[in-house]
Amino acid sequence: MRDDPPSPPLPEESRAFSPRFNEAGLIPAIAQDAETGEVLMMAWMNAEALALTIETRQAVYWSRSRRELWRKGASSGHTQQVLDIQVDCDQDTLLLSVRQTGAACHTGRTSCFYRSVTDGASLDVRSPPPEVS
Repeated sequence: MRDDPPSPPLPEESRAFSPRFNEAGLIPAIAQDAETGEVLMMAWMNAEALALTIETRQAVYWSRSRRELWRKGASSGHTQQVLDIQVDCDQDTLLLSVRQTGAACHTGRTSCFYRSVTDGASLDVRSPPPEVS
């Protein structure tokens, strides 16, 4: 009987952080309120945005439309302090547990997920737009 070397851990059980970016060099990042568990938004990160987020503990995303780093709250003041970063089993999606200051959505709402699909063709708005003063 011979002693075979132990098999490396399955990717799903590995302790090595190896994010899997898509062909565009991006990975989806879901921001979730650390206190309430509410899903606030989804945005994309490239390797630089992820590294800056880890380093500063402030959410930094990649703007696909502007093709530049987007420091959440840099212009609006609606920042996200990152308390925890989780990765899914395939390491191709991130979950950020954040302390949100101000609105997460560009519409001024707490969450970008404010509409429900009702019958496959229409939407039910669960959160009206904020009042403008």
